[in-house]
Amino acid sequence: MNQSGLKLDFKHLSRTARYLVGVSGGRDSVALLHALLDAGFKRLIVCHLNHGLRGRAAAGDARWVQALAKRLGLECVSEKADVAQLATETGQSLETTARNTRYGFFARVARRRRCRALFLAHHADDQVETLLFNLFRGTGRAGLGGMSPESERTVDGVRLRVLRPLLGVWREQIDLYISEHAIPFREDASNRAVDFTRNRIRHELLPLLERVFGRDVRGAVWRTATLLRAEEDWLAALAGEEPGVELDVPLLRKMPLAQQRRRILAWLRQNGVPDAGFDPVETVRSLLETAPRSPAKVNLPGNWHARRRAGRLFLERGKQSTP
Repeated sequence: MNQSGLKLDFKHLSRTARYLVGVSGGRDSVALLHALLDAGFKRLIVCHLNHGLRGRAAAGDARWVQALAKRLGLECVSEKADVAQLATETGQSLETTARNTRYGFFARVARRRRCRALFLAHHADDQVETLLFNLFRGTGRAGLGGMSPESERTVDGVRLRVLRPLLGVWREQIDLYISEHAIPFREDASNRAVDFTRNRIRHELLPLLERVFGRDVRGAVWRTATLLRAEEDWLAALAGEEPGVELDVPLLRKMPLAQQRRRILAWLRQNGVPDAGFDPVETVRSLLETAPRSPAKVNLPGNWHARRRAGRLFLERGKQSTP
C-alpha cells in the first residue's frame, strides 16, 4: 500500500512492458493513471474514446486527456464515435453499445500498437453495482462473480488481457487519493443522471438497500462477488474450458445441462461474440436438438451466427450493413 491508501492489485506485472490505459478524464481513470506511474509503470499508452453523447463537454474531455498525457510524457490515442447512432442501428441499449464500442476502440489500438494488455479503472463500488446489475438480469455464477482483476476478452479477433488493479479499492479511497495529491480531473455530469441503469443502482437501489438493512451493504455484496469469482475461476480450470473454434455436437449432447451451458458460454466469449449470456447460450443449445426440423443456423448478438454442419458447431460473422 502506498501513502495514498490505495490497495493496488498489480500482482507480478512487469514494470518495463507496454500497457494501454483507458482514461476518460474522470477521477477513477485519472487516479489509476497516476497510481500506475507512481508504481513504476512508465510505458503507458493513454486511450480515450469520445462517445459523442455529451457534445462540447465530451470534446473538452478529449482535449483535456490529450493535454494530460502530453504533460506526463505519455503517448495518447483518441477517437470519436457516434454511440447514439450505433445504438439505433443495432437496437441495443446506449450502455451496451457504449461498452462494445469502447472495447472495439481498445482492440484497434492494441492491434496498431502491438500491445494487448489493457488497464481499466473499475473499482470496488463498480464491482458491487455489477453484481446487482447481473443479478436482476438473471445471471449465473459467472455474472454474480462480477469482474476479475485479470481476464481475457476477444474483440474483433484481438485477444485483450484486461487488468483491473483497483477492484479492491472503494470510491472513498480514490477520492482521498485525488485530494491528498491534488490531482485534477474532469467531472462527468452524466454520472449523476438516472437515465442509465447503473446510475439508478448507485443512486437509488443501493441507498434503499442500506435503509432496509440499516447498514452499508456494499462490503457484503463485494465479498459475495469475490467469493463467487474465485469459485468460478476454479470451476473453469477444472472443466478445462478452452473449446476452440468448433464444438462437437454429439459430445455436447452427452454432457449434463450445466456443463453444456458452461462450454457454450466459454466458446461464445472466446470467439468474441458480444453480450454472451443466458439467451445466446440457449439459442445455441437449440442447435443440439435431434428433431427432424431442428434449426441448423441461429442468430446471435453482434451480427454473429452459429451453424450446425456434419456434427460440428461453428460461428460466422454476418456482413456489416452500410448506411
